[in-house]
Amino acid sequence: MLQGIIRESTSKAETKKLRRDGYLIANIYGKNQENINAAFKKNDFIKYMRNKEHLIFPVKLGEKELKVVVQEYQKDPVKSDILHVDLLIAQDGIKQYFYVPIKVKGTPKGLKNKGVLIFHRRRIKVKAAPENLPDFFELDVSDLDVGDNILIRDIQMPDGVECYLNPSIPVVGVIKAK
Repeated sequence: MLQGIIRESTSKAETKKLRRDGYLIANIYGKNQENINAAFKKNDFIKYMRNKEHLIFPVKLGEKELKVVVQEYQKDPVKSDILHVDLLIAQDGIKQYFYVPIKVKGTPKGLKNKGVLIFHRRRIKVKAAPENLPDFFELDVSDLDVGDNILIRDIQMPDGVECYLNPSIPVVGVIKAK
């Protein structure tokens, strides 16, 4: 389980001091919940994120234990270090917007015809209760040829999961290499 600290002060000087000490600044929020300003050891956070199996994961802040999901993060444009992360509290029974990652399986036919597999979207925004939320959407790309795409409408949504994006938005596709 990922452990963090609750930040007492949100001043610029205190934030800089925490970052210098190797902490990642986090904001944790949820529907009808008070915002929590927190910090996690940056290396522990990155290591945990790489090895987590589910979209929703537990964190411990002092005595509190919360189930959260990464909503957004900010990176340094020069160094590419993570500076800040927003975590959404996953409350059972309450429908919320989540960003679900896309995974592909198979090798597209179009790669033999000088094509390149591209991701138009890495994550899809869906509305669901945490108990219905899939950990990822797996798409089979083995039938894609040059010029073919998998669209939002081609993705089978599980029961209780709704996607309000335009159904004709492409998710992954094969384009001709230049």
